[in-house]
Amino acid sequence: MTHAAIRQAAYAANMQLPELGLVLFTFGNASAVDRKAGVFAIKPSGVPYRELTPEMMIIVDYEGRVVEGNLRPSSDTKTHALLYKEWSNIGGIVHTHSTYGTAWAQAQLPIPIMGTTHADHLTVDVPCAPPMADARISGNYEHETGWQIIEHFRELGLDPSEVEMILVGNHAPFTWGKSVEKAVYHAAVLEEVARMAYLSRQINPDAPRLKESLVQKHWQRKHGKDAYYGQQ
Repeated sequence: MTHAAIRQAAYAANMQLPELGLVLFTFGNASAVDRKAGVFAIKPSGVPYRELTPEMMIIVDYEGRVVEGNLRPSSDTKTHALLYKEWSNIGGIVHTHSTYGTAWAQAQLPIPIMGTTHADHLTVDVPCAPPMADARISGNYEHETGWQIIEHFRELGLDPSEVEMILVGNHAPFTWGKSVEKAVYHAAVLEEVARMAYLSRQINPDAPRLKESLVQKHWQRKHGKDAYYGQQ
């Protein structure tokens, strides 16, 4: 059994998803990539989280072909594969059907930036890619989901190393990061800002977006060249 490091990383990330309340049953997956080897480890399809082991993680290449493993990989494997292939700076990917994030995706709306919690992580709305066209649905669906994400980022002029999350319209959230641990973190952040935005709009349907000065202040204090949040 090879690729022990990414198997362990993918396993640990997958086990965090139910612990954080981001998945039910088998609704979701996480993967970790080895850039030097050109492969990634991903959860097997339809296996309950409580039954998983590191050895059960499937090793797959950037074309979505199984390199090592006896189980069928996640049904979302081709989406992960394309994102790794096209975005060379990401080290891990998470897909969930978390409640509030998925609700915004089903509403076909981006998550508006309404407060400083959101601005600590993004300076823009969490984008929502439009629902997939019928021709794509009837084709290589999971591969096309990857293109749906990539093309929407291109349309909006977004950098995936700065905006590390998206909603896929009528589907659910995807997040990524420099590591799979960061991808899990971003999945939790997405769900929390989705919940906060929903509740804010329930309390006050006319609640305004966060003003730009506060957006920039909160982003810069954590991510700017003079950032002072946290320890050195």
